[in-house]
Amino acid sequence: MNQPVVSSDEPRIEILVNVSAGETRAAQLENGVLQEIHIQRDAAGSAVGNIYLGEVQRVLAGMQAAFIEIGLERAAFLQISDMVRRPAETQDNAPRIQNRLNQGDRVLVQVSKEAMGTKGARLTTDLAIPSRFLVYMPYTPRIGVSARIENEAERERLIDTVTSLRDELDLAGGFIVRTVGDGAPHHALAADMRFLETVWRDIQTQANTAPPRTLLYGDLPLPIRMLRDLLTPEVAGVTIDDSESWEEMAAFTRRFAPEFTDRTQHYTKPTPLFDQYGVEEAIERALRPKVPLKSGGFLIIEQTEAMVTVDVNTGGYVGTRSLEQTVLRTNVEAASTIARQLRLRNLGGIIVIDFIDMVDESHKRQVLAALCSALEADPAKTTVGEISPLGLVEITRKRTRESLQHLMCTDCEACDGRGFVKTGETVCFSLFREMARVAHTQRPDELLILAAPDIIGLLLDELAATFNDVCEDTGLSVRLQAESLYTPEQFDLVVM
Repeated sequence: MNQPVVSSDEPRIEILVNVSAGETRAAQLENGVLQEIHIQRDAAGSAVGNIYLGEVQRVLAGMQAAFIEIGLERAAFLQISDMVRRPAETQDNAPRIQNRLNQGDRVLVQVSKEAMGTKGARLTTDLAIPSRFLVYMPYTPRIGVSARIENEAERERLIDTVTSLRDELDLAGGFIVRTVGDGAPHHALAADMRFLETVWRDIQTQANTAPPRTLLYGDLPLPIRMLRDLLTPEVAGVTIDDSESWEEMAAFTRRFAPEFTDRTQHYTKPTPLFDQYGVEEAIERALRPKVPLKSGGFLIIEQTEAMVTVDVNTGGYVGTRSLEQTVLRTNVEAASTIARQLRLRNLGGIIVIDFIDMVDESHKRQVLAALCSALEADPAKTTVGEISPLGLVEITRKRTRESLQHLMCTDCEACDGRGFVKTGETVCFSLFREMARVAHTQRPDELLILAAPDIIGLLLDELAATFNDVCEDTGLSVRLQAESLYTPEQFDLVVM
């Protein structure tokens, strides 16, 4: 596989995609270290980016918002600030939601934030349809370029090209050139615009005939989405362990990114892909509150309903020079580690970091600069405040989906919600992967699975179809045995 030409100080970026029964996971690695993990489960895939024909359930004039039924488990939420402003509406003539929507109205909406906890999904009427190089906004006339494309000459070329193509194709609305559009040729941008025009026409046609609460447009499957969003010259390769998905990815690159066709590869080794690269272990560590630092210090990361707190500790690190130097080194190391953990755990909202107290103002500036520098690589929008006299730093990070802990874990009933354990579904998927591992390495004729009663119940009921698929794929004959003394996360596979 040909490798991209990058300077020695740039990270080596790799994307790994693991496809198993009922679940797809994608990992982004930089220099072999896990930076981000994306999980999509067939029964509950992400709704972010989906476009629905919604029906107004209730208008809340006092909150300037409305509840919209779009067919999900809970009604979604639309604020007036997330609605496209009409030409006559200005700052002095602010729109009122009760003048725009009434109960029972049909409205075209897009999910901008995933449902979280007890809150429904967040909606917008300012639709945005992505392709490989562009994002089409049918109701917004502006043309923009990703801020990550910094070369001014290239930015001007892209704006001129997209503007002229829009006029040639007689398209209404606006476009944003995505980061992967850096260096994109004229013909590729034109093909993207024609594709987006076709998608938008299909959505409009469906909206005229479909009943309310209908999904009109859904985003691509996770493996293809990773190619569309992340495959750039800086990416060394994309590796996937499923043959069917690999063929789909290869077809996508041949059609939309032929220059990258040699960078997608099918993983066929018996060792599971995520085990081979240490991703499985990294995910397990990301679910723990304690994060060790190389110097001997550590972080404690806690999620609450209102915010995320990060506590920095020196731990066993005592330094070799002075207390101030020990504190400075620990805080600087913690700053870069915190930035990575925010991405990996997908922590958002208000984040408060309690750095170790520093007296020297220059040390405070060094730590803050290290934190801001480390956050530059984060694709999510972040805002960093100053260090307070108490050594606290406030960060806001845009949140569009559930954190890794909320996705993979649930409150622990045994401790009355004071901690958390993995969901039964998460435990079952871990069990499925262990079955595949045993089938590859030991090739047993029969397997006995010992697990908690609730886990056995899931395997026989809600996940029965998936469980049967795993048994067929691995060729295993399996017997199940409930063990009342097992904890919710505990299971054993016994080769018979």
